[in-house]
Amino acid sequence: MATGSEPDAPEPAGPLYFDASALIKLYLPESESDALNRVVEGRRDAIVSDLAVTEIVSSLCRRQREGAVSAQVVARLRRQILSHLETGVYRRVELLPEVHREAERLLVSIDRVPLRGADALHLALALSGSAASVLTFDGRLTEAMRAVGLNVFP
Repeated sequence: MATGSEPDAPEPAGPLYFDASALIKLYLPESESDALNRVVEGRRDAIVSDLAVTEIVSSLCRRQREGAVSAQVVARLRRQILSHLETGVYRRVELLPEVHREAERLLVSIDRVPLRGADALHLALALSGSAASVLTFDGRLTEAMRAVGLNVFP
């Protein structure tokens, strides 16, 4: 399978929904960050949810407790992500009651993938935002996204 890190990998169709595992790589250097940046550079069709932002802040705070990042880094990255949401760098999809109902429907109907609640919410958010592709590094979420016909990258 081609991944975003290969030079001949196809560009993901848009709009692109970012889950937390992909979005954080745009702000904090991790494995695959450079390749992901190349894939999304110059695109204006990124979709992000506040759920992903909260998950990123949670991850950053865990890393702070472990001594991997400072409180200043956590605060700066949080401000930067929120600023990008507010200024329209990303299109925001909201956790509305109908998104919760869709997530619950997906939990019941996708029986071959053991979805967790947050995964089902990400899936429902991607669908509510009319995403054509999802950027995720979560294997379980990848399976669920493919089960409903979404393209998944990497």
